[in-house]
Amino acid sequence: MATYTREILRAMVAARPLARLTVYLPHSAERPLAATNVAYREIPGPRLLGRHQRWPARIRRQDPDAYFSPMGQLPLLDVRCPSVLTVHDLAIYRRPEWFPPGQPLSTRLVVPRSIERATALIAVSRSTARDLAQLFDAGPDRVHVVPEGVSDAFQPLPPDQLQEVKERYALPDRFILFVGTISPRKNLPTLVEAWRTMADRPRLVLAGPWGWRHEQLQREVEELGEAILHLPSVPPEDLPALYNLATCLAHPAFYEGFGLTPLEAMACGTPVVSSDRSSLPEVVGDAALLASPDDVGAWRAALEAVLYDPGVASQLRRKGILRAAEFTWSKAAERTWRVLEGVALQRP
Repeated sequence: MATYTREILRAMVAARPLARLTVYLPHSAERPLAATNVAYREIPGPRLLGRHQRWPARIRRQDPDAYFSPMGQLPLLDVRCPSVLTVHDLAIYRRPEWFPPGQPLSTRLVVPRSIERATALIAVSRSTARDLAQLFDAGPDRVHVVPEGVSDAFQPLPPDQLQEVKERYALPDRFILFVGTISPRKNLPTLVEAWRTMADRPRLVLAGPWGWRHEQLQREVEELGEAILHLPSVPPEDLPALYNLATCLAHPAFYEGFGLTPLEAMACGTPVVSSDRSSLPEVVGDAALLASPDDVGAWRAALEAVLYDPGVASQLRRKGILRAAEFTWSKAAERTWRVLEGVALQRP
């Protein structure tokens, strides 16, 4: 969500340079951009009292035309203006066992009440829109599908811009790449098992931190030794080069609200093998090979097709670049503004 918040704000400011925005940030959070029409203020503390009582009181005093939350939540007390929330995914309601415990205030109260009270909801995919309808009875009169975008930083890069990153991370010439926090819904066991059964396998590179409920998988990865390279912390500025260096990206997730990682890889000209669940088919289209996240054999076959058939890899590179170009933050910002302007007109 941090990427979404940063990119959508920048694109919205560019799309409406005369609009005045007040952006509330947590204490010590980095400002995403400097612009003459953007004012920054701090979300008051302490955490619960500040966020749910003091903050909405300040918003009411400001009397804005609309409130927009890219993080999908409203304060518990009324902000007394039209509100728009972006809903990224509802996986925790589909499969709560994928997540760590200790989130009852958010999952049982804040999020449901926010979805119920919001004037309009932005879903980042048709899949998320379906979840909103099925789980919260949010109909098409309030739900607007606005896909995310891909930053211009993700593009094919020349070799001289890749060598430093390759050496710093000690990357091999050929490797399968996974990017993301390692957690149950990302479904790494299927990928690792499919990779292990390949006869002539390249190294597997896992770029992302260990998340939660990963203990058994972590033991298996450690037992495989140097065959798997784990990069627990990759800064965002290194991701374009990492995608460019990969032979292919593997994204076996059981569930995604959107699926930005496959799009970023495709924008870099990297072939993608993706899960065929939730939002992923609608995002990647026919520009990736799809496999069931439950089918190890299908994953092995798809990976081998990309790795060992130059024609398949070449076609995926071409299709992927074209597909990713359809998703821009400028388009997302324009469509978001239309939703905001629409609800602002509903003010009494």
